[in-house]
Amino acid sequence: MAQEYIKPHILMMSEITADGKLTLKKGASSKILMKYMDKATEILLHKTRAEYDAIMVGSNTIKIDNSFLTVRGVEGESPIRVIPNSRADIPLDSNVLGSDAKTIIAVSAAAPKEKVDAIRAKGADVVVCGESRIDIVKLMDLLVRDYGIKSLIVEGGPTLNYYMLQEKLVDEIRLIHLPFIVGGSDTPSLVGGMHIDSEDEMFRLNLKNHYLCGTNLVTEYDVLY
Repeated sequence: MAQEYIKPHILMMSEITADGKLTLKKGASSKILMKYMDKATEILLHKTRAEYDAIMVGSNTIKIDNSFLTVRGVEGESPIRVIPNSRADIPLDSNVLGSDAKTIIAVSAAAPKEKVDAIRAKGADVVVCGESRIDIVKLMDLLVRDYGIKSLIVEGGPTLNYYMLQEKLVDEIRLIHLPFIVGGSDTPSLVGGMHIDSEDEMFRLNLKNHYLCGTNLVTEYDVLY
């Protein structure tokens, strides 16, 4: 009998430019664009974090942005930070390894023991989920069963966003639209990894809300599978 997996309610939230880009160019920090968000939209971002049990970004985002992923400027507790990092090679001076919020680092069974031990020594929980790469479905199941996480916000880069959608894990998407066009054929966009052959493979959305938050347009979608 196949094992049944459970998952939290998952919101994918991101700022994007008018041409759907996350950064100025490949390898650039998203913080460069985020500083142009309206103050009201920045408050929305942190209020959303405070409403969710956990927040997840990919390890490459941590290496580039070195984000804190905490709640700032509004009332509420910071969510549990979840970082998929199959090789346990997250920099040990990363802000997410600080004591300001609980952090879970998900690694594969192939992660070197000395690196796993070094992360644990920083105070983070380390969970093994997958053999050579992260099994994202099992990770979601583990977060619910072992940590009681019922809701999770994904502020990922294009790779993590793709895998979350591919595995049909995302329930909602909220986009903060920034009035810029940056271009670039290799500039990271909201979702990477897709090479579809027909419209049948597209991820379909239902627009359920749109509004101005300060000067930024915000759109909200349900994901249709």
